[in-house]
Amino acid sequence: MKWRLEKISDFCRTGSGGTPSRKKMSQYYSGTIPWVKSGELREAIITSTEESITDIALKETSAKLIPSGALLVAMYGATIGRIAILGIEAASNQAVCHIVPDLDIADQRYLFYALRQQVSGWLEQSVGGAQPNINQQIIKETKIPLPPLEEQKRIAAILDKADRIRRKRQEAIRLTEELGRSIFLDMFGDPIAQGWKMVKVGDVAAKSKNSMRTGPFGSNLLHSEFVDEGIPVLGIDNAVRNRFLWAKPRFITPEKYEQLKNYTVYPEDVIITIMGTCGRCAIIPNNCPTAINTKHLCCITTNKEVCLPEFLYGYFLFHPIAKQYFERNTKGAIMDGLNQTIIKGLPIPLAPIDLQHKYKEAIQKLNFLEVKTNNHFGNSENLFNSLLQRAFRGEL
Repeated sequence: MKWRLEKISDFCRTGSGGTPSRKKMSQYYSGTIPWVKSGELREAIITSTEESITDIALKETSAKLIPSGALLVAMYGATIGRIAILGIEAASNQAVCHIVPDLDIADQRYLFYALRQQVSGWLEQSVGGAQPNINQQIIKETKIPLPPLEEQKRIAAILDKADRIRRKRQEAIRLTEELGRSIFLDMFGDPIAQGWKMVKVGDVAAKSKNSMRTGPFGSNLLHSEFVDEGIPVLGIDNAVRNRFLWAKPRFITPEKYEQLKNYTVYPEDVIITIMGTCGRCAIIPNNCPTAINTKHLCCITTNKEVCLPEFLYGYFLFHPIAKQYFERNTKGAIMDGLNQTIIKGLPIPLAPIDLQHKYKEAIQKLNFLEVKTNNHFGNSENLFNSLLQRAFRGEL
């Protein structure tokens, strides 16, 4: 079925908001009118805001009142391209474009999903250097397929159902991760009260040479030396979700590996990111083939008589001592960064090894549940994306 394509500007009113001067806090920010910032476009429906403004702010500044049911698009900032439905009457800052559809022509939920399909195209057209942005004109000129209103509502209802399933799976993953945090803190949260000796991470690394190492720097490993198959090279993307994942394939030849074998990563090593997204970590699985790590990772082989990899991993991720230490010690004018010396110096308690083994057993059971939950989420995500593609080809 071929539907007509209509520009957003043909059946919607669009606009953007403004930021009342902070110099007039008492006049402009002591009111009851919700004020949406672009960074708040995290959920599908906006029902509350962090700040509110006054009627005077609406009269004297570029802030405008937006009706409930409007669609919001983050035009720049950390949430650029995010789309939400406004569930309340509110105003917004200038980084948010509001879209008010003619409800005799377009269903809000259908338009929400249709616009989500356009985000990648908007980002390709985005302008700006350090902070790319989508402008209103790009949004207004966007064309979407527009079937009859009843058909839009039918499609939106199907997509709503698939999206609810996807979100439930997503929430299950979050709860599983939160349970892992709770288990760790219940067992190891107060080392001082337990009277455990505090040492440094460098003290719990294996006694062997290179038990802590970062990857090859500079000319030791060039991008031009990566090949299509061979010895894997692990980087930030293998640990960025705080569990080991195979990501972008990078390989070196066996001959190059012979030059870099001091950077070998072993099963049960703990890897932690030290550039970009600092502090993300993972444990190398037992079935990992021979591999090396890049300079963006610090790799740690623990002394398992005093420190299990699971304990070190949990400590990096969950314990407030580690989190505060990393926050204080990340360095870099442009990008935060850690280094091996900083990680070696992190204080860590010598928790009883039998307690660490109990934690390992609990986490292994939780990991099994997490794998199942992630698989379910992956299936629901694939289903949702498939339905989304079919919906706007007229195949639902």
